[in-house]
Amino acid sequence: MALETSADKPAPLRQISQLIEGYIGRLGAVWVEAEIAQLTRRQGVCFLTLRDLTAKLSIDATCSSLILDASPTPITEGARVIVNAKPAFYSPRGSLSLELREIRPQGEGELLAQLERRKQLLAAEGLFDPRFKKPLPLLPRGIGLITGKASAAERDILENARLRWPDVRFVVRHALMQGSSSAADVIGSLQRLAQDDSVDVIVIARGGGSIEDLLPFSDEGLIRAVHAVATPVMSAIGHEPDTPLLDLVADVRASTPTDAAKRLVPDVREELAGVASMRERANHAIRAMLERESRGLAAIRTRPVMANPVTLVDMQQNIIHDVRDRARRSISHRLDRSSDEIGHHLARVRALSPLATLERGYAVAQLSDGTVVRSVDQVSPDVELTVRLADGNIGVRATDTTRKEDAHG
Repeated sequence: MALETSADKPAPLRQISQLIEGYIGRLGAVWVEAEIAQLTRRQGVCFLTLRDLTAKLSIDATCSSLILDASPTPITEGARVIVNAKPAFYSPRGSLSLELREIRPQGEGELLAQLERRKQLLAAEGLFDPRFKKPLPLLPRGIGLITGKASAAERDILENARLRWPDVRFVVRHALMQGSSSAADVIGSLQRLAQDDSVDVIVIARGGGSIEDLLPFSDEGLIRAVHAVATPVMSAIGHEPDTPLLDLVADVRASTPTDAAKRLVPDVREELAGVASMRERANHAIRAMLERESRGLAAIRTRPVMANPVTLVDMQQNIIHDVRDRARRSISHRLDRSSDEIGHHLARVRALSPLATLERGYAVAQLSDGTVVRSVDQVSPDVELTVRLADGNIGVRATDTTRKEDAHG
């Protein structure tokens, strides 16, 4: 509603502020294109200053930190964005601001967002997996170089590589390094070099440029082609801050074309110096070993055993003689004891033998079947007996038998 005021009937400031707040509160959300002039995070809330792209005009804005974090690319000061915002008026301070509901990066930020999405998709397929990285040869027979014709990158790589290793051999394939046809041109050169058996490593090189200039080296077709070739591929695109997707799929990333030349071939001067140093170290080690062995041989020759080698044999021979003598004495002693024991046993056996009894005058009577007569009941008159004496047998015939008891009676 219109407010009627006059010099005699002015309206309070608070009323004017409330009317402005109500009017602005009825406004809907709008899409705004601007540049972020200032950005501050504080306890989950972001405070921004949006600046017009052409006019010297700025306005404050606020949003939740989650809205900034949801952006596919980092939102920083100086970024060009499109925001969905609702105007808000803060009556106590009389300030106008925008409440941001969505932020979309534009221009370079949008390109970075697209590249980030492509990077995530290709990484999910495993194209950037370090397990697939192939090592560079120590000294390649041939180096395939894909670069722009008469470019600074070509000159840097060729000159620096030949300064390091004069005999290095390059197979150069010129291709478009910028524009819509660049990726297809580079892919064709890459496939031709990959079929060349004399090429051990392929380098794709270009100087620096803007994000738009380097877009061909983030082309999905080129990324897949590099991943598919069996020959190691080195990426030398732009300068250190430039990171096209080719850097991620390549087996080796060089920060600059000059760095690529240093990685491709060793420095002949450094290698010769290294060989000379190793030769000197080897000579020193061999001399030290020979001197150590010579001192050892001299020390061994001064030992008594080396001065008179038979000394050791004599010592061992004396030991053997001593052992042999002890063995003989031990065996002789054992035989003597055993002989005595045998004599004692023989005496006992003889003492217990029936022959010894017979030698004392006793005789043994046997029947005809060899049975020893132990009782008179075994013998009847006229029975033939054999009487065994110590020195022979006597045949007799029994005429009579008498018992002891009967004899005593």
